[in-house]
Amino acid sequence: MWLGEKVELAAIKREYLPRYVEWLNDWEVARYLMPGMPQVMTLESETEWFDARQKDKSSFVFAILGLPEKNLIGNCGLHNLDLKNRCAVFGIFIGDKNYWSKGYGTDATRTLLRFAFEQLGLNRVELEVYDYNPRAMRAYEKAGFRRDGTRRQALFRDGDFHDIHLMGILREEWKTS
Repeated sequence: MWLGEKVELAAIKREYLPRYVEWLNDWEVARYLMPGMPQVMTLESETEWFDARQKDKSSFVFAILGLPEKNLIGNCGLHNLDLKNRCAVFGIFIGDKNYWSKGYGTDATRTLLRFAFEQLGLNRVELEVYDYNPRAMRAYEKAGFRRDGTRRQALFRDGDFHDIHLMGILREEWKTS
């Protein structure tokens, strides 16, 4: 468990899966995730994902609980963990829209970065964000991420091509942010 100012990052529980399925099938949430073709998520597919996480040593995924009530509001994680090069890929979603634009994503990001740099000893955390998600870009920048580059028109979504921005933060930048 990792505590932030507004969130607690905790273990994902099987009982959370129906809520994740609900959120991942909401296009307003899902359009900010995964660049592939949208797919209907089922409890079975989410259970397979959950079971695979228990065996996967290349990622850490946490439930995001909003404080003080400890309501489940989303999840975040570090993926493609590369211990040789001490880097990982960051991912997050706030599924409960009541918590959007209120600082919960920024706090969850900062809390997970503390885990990445203090607990795992990483040197770099990176992510991809779509150009039509300025709310996420602001949260990442507040947490200290910088734009590393752009994959121009690399995503086709909602009938248009969109840029995918690559962002990263180094341990030394995190220490000073």
